[in-house]
Amino acid sequence: MARRWTARRAVRVALKVLLGIVAVPLAYFLFALILGAIPANVSWREPSQGITIFVRTNGVHTWIVMPKTNRYVDWATYAPGAHLRDPRWGNGNYVAIGYGNREFYLNTPTWGDLSLRTAAAALFGRGPTLLHVEHDHNPHPDRWQRAIKVTPAQYQRLTAFIRGRFRLDAQGRTIPVLGRGYNTNDMFYEANGGYSFILTCNEWTGRALRTAGIRMGLWTPLEQSIMWRLD
Repeated sequence: MARRWTARRAVRVALKVLLGIVAVPLAYFLFALILGAIPANVSWREPSQGITIFVRTNGVHTWIVMPKTNRYVDWATYAPGAHLRDPRWGNGNYVAIGYGNREFYLNTPTWGDLSLRTAAAALFGRGPTLLHVEHDHNPHPDRWQRAIKVTPAQYQRLTAFIRGRFRLDAQGRTIPVLGRGYNTNDMFYEANGGYSFILTCNEWTGRALRTAGIRMGLWTPLEQSIMWRLD
């Protein structure tokens, strides 16, 4: 009888664990769906004239794409072409900036390189973060990026949020991770702030856009949380 009772108890425990494993991600995606559908800045309307930015996606991760230089900010001082493996990309007129976990960025150039340890560390907020800056020239709307016009005031709020995420050295300069870009036109920079399953790369994009005053979901941890609202 004791053995039978122990076996039944083990089965019940196993079922509870299995239920928890299934329920937690389901709850996460449910909350992401609900809060992504509830907008902040409800009254925002895209102006007919303004500064054109883009939101870029690779299907999983998002970036904010902005003019490299205008009267409000010169991103070349944060991400100079001299940092790139091909400095000629420094002549491009736009930059795309994204945010992520340092270990994840540097050690998972492809999904095949992802390890359970790296994924767990990123999800549970362990380790520092990086900004990923890509240099581009004359981007245009397509299936991978959406164009948005913003007012100068909105653009200034957006860029202030992003500038504040660059970690600076004692001389006030950004700190590149030289030689660790994915391609010849991109570079990583040490960043301020954490990363977790709450503050993901896409939620960082959503926060930047919400801070600017652009209509965006209250919580945007998934790429779809960002992009569907821009369609």
